[in-house]
Amino acid sequence: MDYVKLGNTGLEVSRVVLGCMSFGEPDRGNHAWTLSEADSRPLLKQALEAGITFLDTANVYSDGSSEEIVGRALADWGHRDEIVLATKVHGRMHPGPNGAGLSRKAILSAIDASLTRLGTHYVDLYQIHRWDDSTPIEETMQALHDVVQSGKVRYLGASSMWAWQFSKAQYVARAEGWTPFVSMQNHYNLLNREEEREMLPLCADQGVGVIPWSPLARGKLTRPWDAETTRSETDAFGRSLYRDEDQTVAEAVAAVAEERGVPRAQVALAWVAGNPVVTAPIVGATKSQHLSDAVAALDLELSAEERTRLESAYVPHEVAGF
Repeated sequence: MDYVKLGNTGLEVSRVVLGCMSFGEPDRGNHAWTLSEADSRPLLKQALEAGITFLDTANVYSDGSSEEIVGRALADWGHRDEIVLATKVHGRMHPGPNGAGLSRKAILSAIDASLTRLGTHYVDLYQIHRWDDSTPIEETMQALHDVVQSGKVRYLGASSMWAWQFSKAQYVARAEGWTPFVSMQNHYNLLNREEEREMLPLCADQGVGVIPWSPLARGKLTRPWDAETTRSETDAFGRSLYRDEDQTVAEAVAAVAEERGVPRAQVALAWVAGNPVVTAPIVGATKSQHLSDAVAALDLELSAEERTRLESAYVPHEVAGF
């Protein structure tokens, strides 16, 4: 496993991020396709043994049980100082006022609850899951800064928003002497490349690390186009992200993979990881092969001709995911 700096920071992270949305008790939350703790632990152990030290979860994943499963696994197998543990805040965790969003009250309550579920004294990367239109960004950034100053968080990150919103948040933080974001977790893959217009150039210019979610397009790039999985059959949000016109791109991935003699997942991941702006793609896993492909993809160098073939059929999309 290779390790790189996260943006302009001194923080070393693995070139693959283990996305932990796949881990969570199926009867908690609205993700019936997630793996129970018993089924999650072998994959978590495999990832750690492969040298994947960057783990990404969120408070809302399976109603908090993802954080609980990850926390117990790290207590058993992880060397905490080597692990880069990331989680998120924004989504609703309880009904009624202040149960969601990025107000000062919500953030200060959410970080304590996440730390309890994760069984740790600090989170390495604390990310705002989405933008909160109902809270002034000044309030959010000051609260996040105070969480860093308290020692409960080491670095701050953001996810899925307009480039102007990200710029505004960074400007406010720096103008006030608060902690800025060091990473952007955005939607980026061969089927949706809209972030190439503004967000990726912004991150490159400002030295912000990029850790894309869904680099395999919810698995659409790894299997025949019409094939269904338990997740695809129940994932209404995922079905909204891609269109039938994207099938041509998926077929190009299949063709390159066949020529190379490797699984499609390795080609799709190699394309994302090969973008110099990308620090590390976030890979979810429900099978051992998913992790093996993710690690192998780092050694797969696509030629300029192959990248052109993969990109040439791209169809512009409406921005999706925020």
